[in-house]
Amino acid sequence: MEWRASHILVKDRGRAEEILKRLKKGANFSLLAREFSTCPSKSKGGDLGWFGPGKMVKEFEQAVIKSPNRLIPRVIRTQFGYHIIKKTGQR
Repeated sequence: MEWRASHILVKDRGRAEEILKRLKKGANFSLLAREFSTCPSKSKGGDLGWFGPGKMVKEFEQAVIKSPNRLIPRVIRTQFGYHIIKKTGQR
């Protein structure tokens, strides 16, 4: 099994919650990723491409596996910071 996801990574939980609220109101994920994310994937609108088991940190991978193809409705904390994740595929 493989998954595809985009994310916005920030260092501050408050900022992450603020961005998530904007997304829930219909803001464009890709544009917000380009503006706020600290991950190099920001240049691709947060797209991380396809990945298999064990390729992402545990908390991130578990959130993506459990979610249907859509925005994950909560902020995910990992050793890298706070993630807003949008699952975009599974195969």
